[in-house]
Amino acid sequence: MQLSVLDQSPISKGNTATETLNNSLVLAQQAEHLGYHRYWMAEHHNTNGLACSSPEIMITRIGAATSRIRIGSGGVLLPQYSPLKVAENFKMLEALFPNRIDLGLGRSPGGSQKTRLALTDGMNKTLSAFPRQVQELRQFLYGDIPKDHPSFGVKAAPYTNSNPDVWVLGLSSRGARHAANNGTGFTFGHFIDPSHGEEAIDTYRTHFKAAYDKRTPEVNVCVFVVCADTDEEAEQLALSQDMWLLQVEKGLDTRVPSIEEVKNYTFNLKEIEKIRKNRKRMIVGSQTKVRRELLKLKDLYQTDEFLIITNIYDFEAKLRSYQLIADITF
Repeated sequence: MQLSVLDQSPISKGNTATETLNNSLVLAQQAEHLGYHRYWMAEHHNTNGLACSSPEIMITRIGAATSRIRIGSGGVLLPQYSPLKVAENFKMLEALFPNRIDLGLGRSPGGSQKTRLALTDGMNKTLSAFPRQVQELRQFLYGDIPKDHPSFGVKAAPYTNSNPDVWVLGLSSRGARHAANNGTGFTFGHFIDPSHGEEAIDTYRTHFKAAYDKRTPEVNVCVFVVCADTDEEAEQLALSQDMWLLQVEKGLDTRVPSIEEVKNYTFNLKEIEKIRKNRKRMIVGSQTKVRRELLKLKDLYQTDEFLIITNIYDFEAKLRSYQLIADITF
């Protein structure tokens, strides 16, 4: 089983964005040392609790501080941008770090409508253009713009001998079809909403069309995991992630709260039920439990790769969690 990392650079209360991004660098170096396969940076905007608004910049920083681990985005919010500009950003990364770059693409609007309009410089771009944008991005990467296309003759620079590996992130059959029709890898976001995972992955595999250098379908699954030496310790650590998810869903402070803050908070019945429901998005426990639950998901989704995301308050405990997961024998 291949294990990889998705990093949203969550800011713990009391920490700065600078400290958090430096922690991401430390985590990436440890992930390489521990044998993780990929390290992907997420993209978020107009939020006080997630530090990375530009995965391309963090990929460059991490690439310079590592030597083997694949590095990429999870993912660039393509509907807000130009396919040519995204292609050129990632060809630059490919030129700097050959055969190490992953380009994960998301259809998400990136925040509120006001935030999205600010990202698009006031242009009201439709999310329905995403399939076309993915196709054009691939064509720019491979110098394959059709003669009847308005951009024929425009080439994405720099010219490279290899290209980034392209993935589409999704939660449903719609996202799966975008990946399948364009011959990209497919990342299923179990950590966001696991309810349509089997259907989405089956759709992707059934409808996959080989394109460029990807001849067979490739799937990975992203899941929240908190691992500690005991189940009880893992449950304590996960309290901060539980409350953080509640805050995110309410549109409140998106910094990660301390365990002490969570313990001093009185949850109402609706919040308790929401926490229970959110636990379906994550695995919390000792190495034994994490191993058992990952193997269940492996069988459910028929995948050999998981992206692990851990958004807890204590950074040292987070490092320990990734170490324990890496030490599991599958």
